[in-house]
Amino acid sequence: MLIGGRFVSVAREGRGVPLLFAHGYMSDKRSFYHQIKYFSGRGFECVSFDFPGFGRSAPLVDEWSVGDYASWLAKFIAAQDLGRPHIVAHSFGARVAFRLLGEQNMADRLVIVGGAGLVKPRSAAYMRKVKAYRAVKKIAPAFAERHFGSAEYRALPPVMRGSYKKIVNEDLRSCAARISNRTLLVYGEDDRVTPAEEEGRIFRALIADSSLMVMRGDHFCFSRYPEIFNRAVLAFLTEE
Repeated sequence: MLIGGRFVSVAREGRGVPLLFAHGYMSDKRSFYHQIKYFSGRGFECVSFDFPGFGRSAPLVDEWSVGDYASWLAKFIAAQDLGRPHIVAHSFGARVAFRLLGEQNMADRLVIVGGAGLVKPRSAAYMRKVKAYRAVKKIAPAFAERHFGSAEYRALPPVMRGSYKKIVNEDLRSCAARISNRTLLVYGEDDRVTPAEEEGRIFRALIADSSLMVMRGDHFCFSRYPEIFNRAVLAFLTEE
């Protein structure tokens, strides 16, 4: 389908209450395979998609911020005629959900897994690395891009690198604090990307109607231990 003249890869499976899945960065809708198979047979219409720039959706032609993705997601929900769906969002997808629902209440219940969106204080070592990167970039930009930053960052094309910088440097605490949706926050006990004791507990304190669940697994606990995750989410989505 097309949204704003841009091709978006979408999949729908099952019948019933709309359940929207928002994937993480450098990922796509296939990451929710186990959830889609489970919930599509239990009274939910599972709607998954690839964010612009990921999977089979059209690549970005300019740099997008979290706000750009949130605006896009609002258009997607309207175009798919989903009303106010439940949302399950992982990592980067959680950033987008925080921004969207902090500005517009376009969903029913919200499930966040490995939710990101906090800008943490920079260490002295980190700031020295940033200073070195900027100095090298002035005289050898190609070398700087190849040798500085995470492996994830270096693997991105130029437009996505610019987008990545905007995304990771936006702190979403104020958006999370405005969310009124009933929310379940799920984090893996071995998650080193978004640790439960940091992100999980902070978002639990910020979102008024929320609860925190720490389960087995790492940043992809939902796909490594789908039975545990799926049962907990089903109970959350169906409880009165």
